[in-house]
Amino acid sequence: MTPDVFRRSFHPVVVMPPTAEVLLLGGSEVPTPTTPWSIGRYDEERPALYDGPLFAGGRCLHVGLDLGGPVGVAVHAFAEGRILHRGYNPAPGDYGHVLVTEHDLDGVTLYALFGHLSAASTRRWDSGAAFAQGDVLGWLGDRHDNGGWPPHVHLQLAWERPDTHDMPGVVAVADRERALLAYPDPRLVAGPLYP
Repeated sequence: MTPDVFRRSFHPVVVMPPTAEVLLLGGSEVPTPTTPWSIGRYDEERPALYDGPLFAGGRCLHVGLDLGGPVGVAVHAFAEGRILHRGYNPAPGDYGHVLVTEHDLDGVTLYALFGHLSAASTRRWDSGAAFAQGDVLGWLGDRHDNGGWPPHVHLQLAWERPDTHDMPGVVAVADRERALLAYPDPRLVAGPLYP
């Protein structure tokens, strides 16, 4: 069941052109995008992409939404809220620079993780700082800032308050049912970016 709070209007997290490519990352080979603007899907098994030590134990189910664009593209707040955590996950393949936000949507608390940001994105905020809907939270980071990935933001929603600046963005397929309940589809705030 989807709470009524998702029926309100949200600001785009990344202002994507209509030509953004929806990537299919679930195959045996990782495709090369034809444009810097891309969308990586939620609830997608990606065994070829997540084969490093960080994903040991069969973690290949993506529970976020990836919005790709050129380095430095703005990442916006989909709704008003505050910074809950900020930090840096330095391991290759990890999030790099991260912001975790807290949103009170008509009495329902929702948390969001924005991963793979630039270093300037996390330096500009203090924990507890408030922001308005549409404010720039940060910018897409380059590979040296974002865990070694092509520039994109990993947007992940959560119902439970995270203790740190981290959430498991990729889980084992056996944990799918539990993970999809804990981490709802980011298209609820980002809009219908793909069918």
